[in-house]
Amino acid sequence: MVLKSLVLPSFYQDSVALMRVAQALRGEKGVREAAALMGTPSNHAILEQAGLARALGREAGPNDLILAVRAESEAAAERALAAARELLSRRRAVSGQGTAPAPRSLDGALRLLPGANLAAISVPGAFARREAMKALRRGLHVFLFSDNVPVEAEADLKREALARGLLCMGPDCGTAYLNGTLLGFANVVPPGRAGIVAASGTGLQAVASRLAALGEGVSQGIGTGGRDLTARVGGAMTLFALEALKTDPGTEAVVLLSKPPDADVLPRLESALGSLGKPAVVCCLGAGPPARGAGLWVETLEDAAGAAAALLQKKPWSPRPFADPKDIRARLARLGRGSGAGPGLLGLYTGGTLAHEAHLLLEPHLGWIPFNEEGGSSPHRIVDLGDDAYTVGKPHPMLDPEARAEWVRRAGRSRDAGVLLLDLVLGKAAHPDPAGALAEAVKEARAEAAKEGRRLVAVASVVGTASDPQGLAGQVARLEAAGAEVLPSNAQACRFAALLLKPGLAEKWLKGAA
Repeated sequence: MVLKSLVLPSFYQDSVALMRVAQALRGEKGVREAAALMGTPSNHAILEQAGLARALGREAGPNDLILAVRAESEAAAERALAAARELLSRRRAVSGQGTAPAPRSLDGALRLLPGANLAAISVPGAFARREAMKALRRGLHVFLFSDNVPVEAEADLKREALARGLLCMGPDCGTAYLNGTLLGFANVVPPGRAGIVAASGTGLQAVASRLAALGEGVSQGIGTGGRDLTARVGGAMTLFALEALKTDPGTEAVVLLSKPPDADVLPRLESALGSLGKPAVVCCLGAGPPARGAGLWVETLEDAAGAAAALLQKKPWSPRPFADPKDIRARLARLGRGSGAGPGLLGLYTGGTLAHEAHLLLEPHLGWIPFNEEGGSSPHRIVDLGDDAYTVGKPHPMLDPEARAEWVRRAGRSRDAGVLLLDLVLGKAAHPDPAGALAEAVKEARAEAAKEGRRLVAVASVVGTASDPQGLAGQVARLEAAGAEVLPSNAQACRFAALLLKPGLAEKWLKGAA
């Protein structure tokens, strides 16, 4: 095996672009592993951990780009690095086309777009505070995609934003909808009457997509970052966003999505919800309603969308385990009892909020379930493959589905796995065909299990809309053609997976269905 690296001095690229480059490198013939990273201290550590560091690359600075390849031969490594340089050159040539050169600083960008009012920032976490503070002090709202930002820096940025009457969405904010503009990973949904305040990404995407399926749209979708309702940050952006939606004429109902707020923050949150003057739906995953909680509190993301749509349409609503219980009974009858199936459930998620929801929904019925790196003897496990622990030197699985596909193939060889639980997230900036690699891996895994006389059932849900670039119907069809059971939501997929392992739950969830 040959390890080679190349350093391009003063060649800054954002993280999404570098993920695409690394993905392309891994597709080159003879390449076993590859990375494309800026030379920050944290990225040097990533390269060391991945076994991709070389002396040349260790000298690179934060503005220098490191390309590293492990290949089967010297020739394969050289070809891959040459291909990477060509790809980067084409990107730079395209970005440089037009009447003006691409700006290389915030000041340059503002000279080019003097009317801009928002900055989207995706830099290594160590530099995020400085860049975001510059933007806020120039009167710009901030969409902060960067992760690994210290919580103290987040608190400082949000204090500055509040003092200036600006949004600071994030850090680690993946999705937003502002006045019809989509930011980050976002599904194509119609404009509408529901204003959403959410921690970061896939929760907002799931609710926005479900609202679209129910005939509603989004007025605003404001991401706050996953730590906003902690005591240290104090709910700064959540409270600010709620106040903004209170006065937004296009917002007729509000949806709040989050993890449970800190006890010190909860009273302020309740007060803000109570003073909205508009109906509100609250989904704090893992937390029930407080004794005097304002708004309608629900358990799942699907329920949040359903309740909001019902409020807007002035229809009655109540939560249901399944939208179509007869269909669930028919699926169970077709699959039959789990003869020969492994005892365990393996949840492989690309959306962190969806993985968290699955964990909360399944544990009461299946017993203790390890999450991510937790150890233990449970036959079940749920993994958020978008977590930092699984993206060391690799792109996020919403950008590159191959990493999860390999987990799926391994599950086909495992005697413990009986049920695979999967999500698929569509939308702008996501992989153009995420179902492709996943469907092929599901087909291979099921065939591998069948060779050994075992049954492996894949259960999936898809977050997306018909207007998404990947096409919702086509993505669902690809999964179903591979033998996956595709349910209308993550919550329904979780309950269906639980039924496969605990048939006795049918009495509770399917009572009265023929």
